[in-house]
Amino acid sequence: MAKKQTKTEQPKTTAQQLSTLIKSARDIMRKDKGLNGDLDRLPLLTWIMFLKFLDDREKLEETRAGIGGRKYKPAVEAPYRWRDWAANKQGITGDELIAFVNQDEAVRPDGTRGSGLLAYLRSLQSTNGDRRRDVIATVFDGIINRMISGYLMRDVINLVDGIHFDSSEEIHTLARLYESMLREMRDAAGDSGEFYTPRPVIQFMVAVTNPQLGEVVLDPACGTGGFLAEAFVHLERQCKTVQHRKTLQEQSIRGGEAKPLPYMLSQMNLLLHGLDAPAIEYGNSLAVKITELGEKDRVDVILTNPPFGGEEEAGIRSNFPADKQTSETALLFLQLIMRKLRKPGAGTEHGGRAGVVVPNGTLFGDGVAARIKEEMLKEFNLHTIVRLPNGVFAPYTPIPTNLLFFDRSGPTKEIWYYELPSPDGRRNYSKTKPIQFEEFTDCVKWFQMKRRKETDHAWRVPVDDVLKYDGAGALVSCNLDLKNPNSAAALEHLPPAQLAEDILAKERRIIQIMEEIKAELAEVSK
Repeated sequence: MAKKQTKTEQPKTTAQQLSTLIKSARDIMRKDKGLNGDLDRLPLLTWIMFLKFLDDREKLEETRAGIGGRKYKPAVEAPYRWRDWAANKQGITGDELIAFVNQDEAVRPDGTRGSGLLAYLRSLQSTNGDRRRDVIATVFDGIINRMISGYLMRDVINLVDGIHFDSSEEIHTLARLYESMLREMRDAAGDSGEFYTPRPVIQFMVAVTNPQLGEVVLDPACGTGGFLAEAFVHLERQCKTVQHRKTLQEQSIRGGEAKPLPYMLSQMNLLLHGLDAPAIEYGNSLAVKITELGEKDRVDVILTNPPFGGEEEAGIRSNFPADKQTSETALLFLQLIMRKLRKPGAGTEHGGRAGVVVPNGTLFGDGVAARIKEEMLKEFNLHTIVRLPNGVFAPYTPIPTNLLFFDRSGPTKEIWYYELPSPDGRRNYSKTKPIQFEEFTDCVKWFQMKRRKETDHAWRVPVDDVLKYDGAGALVSCNLDLKNPNSAAALEHLPPAQLAEDILAKERRIIQIMEEIKAELAEVSK
């Protein structure tokens, strides 16, 4: 017999239904002449969904507070709650709706005059340590509604009202759909040196840095929040108690983003993944004098893909040491990241650790780039460089990219390289055939070995082979752009004598491994 649905239950929305609903909403927005492509449509859909999400969450909190005999203070009050102006499908529409949303002062849904919706949301201020209002005000600070037709807006609102944010299953389904929407932002971002990181690369970097509950994870250039959302999911698996949840919600995730649209998208992304009040700073993370950063500013884990190819103004460059000032954004972020990592001690043996996406130019750059890399090698342990195949960021940039992994445990003695091979039969990735997380499987296993071994894809280089000085001790170069010595291309260019020696060395190593296996089998059979 079918279960009878109570009045408080909402019908479950499947992934297919959610996808269809969102598509329908975007189709409606395409009819509005005030919106210019997805650069306008996606933000509009995002903030409308944000308000529905917020109201559903506040209803849950109100219910819980009532059961516990507590008074609940909502972040958004009547008549600005979703239930007040949006939930009624026959509610305000047309010019009346546009005026209520856009104007600083308007007739509100209850018939009284007061602040318009966006003006009210921008004016919110938090009290008693509750950050929710500050988050909402910052999210809406740069929001402008470009929709002209209040009738089409009402149609979009009615569709979004069909999403139920009081079911964890539906929230997770929507989070996955939302991530697919964020991927569409890459086309617009490519012009400014920002290339949103493919999720498999993010998953790999989070897996091998392995953040632990109680540690603070930072992305100082968080974009739409991909690294932070994945780190949150990783930490959430470790939660066993109420105190664990409190630690995760209040102390674990931090970010920074300078542009209004990615900032808003990162807030929504993290909220959908379950972070109640994302601690994302709105502004340029480089706008701080890095020599004045202290222990209170440092964190345990930094995961980021900072913008590269961009240029910073003189005021930002002046925040950095005189001999390491540059307009290249990626090199400035690299310095910030180094200064932001926690020092050894105070419960951390190796200090903070980082995983950073960098372009090839960072590896072979001279001048300021070489001096920054020298500092990294002398004061940090750059233990691993993962060289990504061509086209990982295609079609948004053809620039080859690398993943740097370093910590604050001491100076670098040797650098391990791992060259991730391209899929068989393919020279490049593409938008339709992107990289998959499964392609990192062997690299993850190798990365986590207590005693790493050289393979066809992995090799190590003493730091003295990288840092080159002249007779007076002045730095000449610091080239990290080292090719795989085991690759077919490298072997083709070896002198015959060296090629023969290389083959003999591999044969001797194979014989040694076979002898070790034979000895182990003999020991087992005793």
